[in-house]
Amino acid sequence: MDPGVIGAFIPVIAIIAFAAVKIARVLAERPPATSANVTPRLETLEQSVQVLQQQLAETQERLDFAERLLTKTRDEHRIGS
Repeated sequence: MDPGVIGAFIPVIAIIAFAAVKIARVLAERPPATSANVTPRLETLEQSVQVLQQQLAETQERLDFAERLLTKTRDEHRIGS
């Protein structure tokens, strides 16, 4: 083989090696695959969120009620004064 042809392959081989090293690093730094218990944990989390949403709705209803009572009381005191 001609030395000029071999010299032309060196940059190509270097580029391929560089790309292989980059790919290996990316794969090594990738987070591990998700564990098998992700689905049950996700379902539990969804249930917790639903409970919190229900509690928030109840709290908002109570706040609205308290605001209506306070407004009613203030209006009665203004009328009565």
